Amino acid sequence: MAKEKSPPKVPEGQARFFKTRQMEPNEKGFVGFETVWEPFQKEVEYETPKRP
Repeated sequence: MAKEKSPPKVPEGQARFFKTRQMEPNEKGFVGFETVWEPFQKEVEYETPKRP
């Protein structure tokens, strides 16, 4: 029998607008990555325009 080995740990990645984190392996051994996006722009609450 082959010895079950865990996949290597990958450090958290950081780019300009997002971060990636390695997730835990599932029951099949698949290791995924979680992507956390930062907002590109600021949202401002809508104000009705002044009447002419």
